[in-house]
Amino acid sequence: MKKKWVYNKNTDRSTIDGLSKAINVNPVIAAMLTSRKIDTFDKAKTFFRPELDQLHDPFLMKDMEEAVNRIELAIMRGENILVYGDYDVDGTTSVSTMYHFLSSIYDHVAFYIPDRYKEGYGVSDQGITWAKENNYSLMISLDCGIKANKLVQKALDLGIHFIICDHHTPGEELPNAVAVLDPKRRDCSYPYKELSGCGVGFKLIQAFALRNNISQEQVFEYLDLLAISIASDIVPITGENRVLAFFGLQKLNNSPRPGIKALISLSGNQSNIDISGVVFGIGPRINAAGRIAHAKGAVDLLLAKDIKEATEFGGQINKHNDNRRQVDSTITQEALGLIADSEGEKSKSTVLFKEDWHKGVIGIVASRCIEHYYRPTVILTKSGDQATGSARSVDGYNVYKAISACEDVLDQFGGHMYAAGLSMPVENVELFKEKFEEFVSTTISEDQLIPKINIDAEVCLDDITSKFYNILRQMSPFGPENMTPVFVMHHLTLKGAPLLLKEIHLKFTVQQENNSQSIDCIGFGMSDHFDTVNSGKPFSMTFTIEENDFRNVKSLQLFIKDIKFAD
Repeated sequence: MKKKWVYNKNTDRSTIDGLSKAINVNPVIAAMLTSRKIDTFDKAKTFFRPELDQLHDPFLMKDMEEAVNRIELAIMRGENILVYGDYDVDGTTSVSTMYHFLSSIYDHVAFYIPDRYKEGYGVSDQGITWAKENNYSLMISLDCGIKANKLVQKALDLGIHFIICDHHTPGEELPNAVAVLDPKRRDCSYPYKELSGCGVGFKLIQAFALRNNISQEQVFEYLDLLAISIASDIVPITGENRVLAFFGLQKLNNSPRPGIKALISLSGNQSNIDISGVVFGIGPRINAAGRIAHAKGAVDLLLAKDIKEATEFGGQINKHNDNRRQVDSTITQEALGLIADSEGEKSKSTVLFKEDWHKGVIGIVASRCIEHYYRPTVILTKSGDQATGSARSVDGYNVYKAISACEDVLDQFGGHMYAAGLSMPVENVELFKEKFEEFVSTTISEDQLIPKINIDAEVCLDDITSKFYNILRQMSPFGPENMTPVFVMHHLTLKGAPLLLKEIHLKFTVQQENNSQSIDCIGFGMSDHFDTVNSGKPFSMTFTIEENDFRNVKSLQLFIKDIKFAD
């Protein structure tokens, strides 16, 4: 798939030069910082030296007083409290965090995770019925509930109060809950709007602790769970999220709870786990519990008291993850075949429906389809008498808004700019497909249908030194809105012959005119470039810089993102 290279257009040389001198860094580093809106000494100090005292006062969040008061009242009265959360990583880490904290100070607490297949996403009728039958009078929903107006009202009619902790976009009318904690509320002045669902729950715990003289150190014990939620839910790694992720990763690497320690061992990544390590190693295993079986298994793992118990739960989840991989690979191939067979390659969107597709992996399949057909994608399967599915989008296009434009044929939907869930009567699938394609085709630009590589800066080979890399590393944790820096170099040639690894990966060493050093490069899945690279033609390359540790010998290497030749 051809990709467009987009260069950073930071042209304010005076700001770049001023910052370069103020913090004594290479102008290339200063340019990258200013493009991230870090353009003064004080901002750079905050960025490079995160501190937990940079976190915002949780009581700045709308309804926080009401939420804390209601939990205090429940404890005073001896009420039963039910912690309720979604079945994905954000939901299960949220539930694990809130349940563990409350149960450490109060006995009458339980948790509930809806069944993906029987109950679907979010607050469920079955969950409320279970709460009533088991005498729960306060439910705290995490990572869901912001649009559950009817069900929250039903709960209230049954004598069950709700505290909602959510981070999704609210509807026009908020649910009738005791407290609705969501920084995206229009009337909420909380300074940071991009918390994960677990992050909102964490702020409630922080507020309760402040009010009840519980040490903040006890609250910070949950930062490893919070870092996993931030990484896996693909929220921006900026502001408060960056501080929380920074210290959460430290805890995750240095003193993880038993369940996370088991997941780290199963993922095969034993040291220096970063955001990427969570996204590709830990997150999918937690998600697999709810995709293949029931997400309660993920919460049981995260709450495990010792490594023996954690290893047992972790082994079960790892089996689910292996099964998930096989299922999503099979369905992805089917989905790609359907697009080709239906001449859907010419469309501006993808909407696919098949009754027997596994509901637990359709979000993954949507992402896989975008890797081949770069456009907004919705994958649907049958669940009861409903078609239910997941949507994923491309850079810069709001798929949630596109789905909203089709709400007259939907029963339920919710989500973000880049990911959403939806359900509809099966008979509405074709109509939805037409309406979705019509809306997308009239609102998406041709440019948005081309995958892009955003380039931070041009460098030459001699710029890539250990000192340069060490400063880059201090810009982590990397993630949305603080992505791993991408560089470009021109007029490169090979030094020696290229290698093919496992028939699909490309490895070679590059050199550049007027530069003294050469450096190794690796391009995963780039075997199609072998002949052209080997022809001796000069080329340009976009890449990130990483440290390779081979047999305890560390060296810098370039991780190739794309290669272009002069012709």
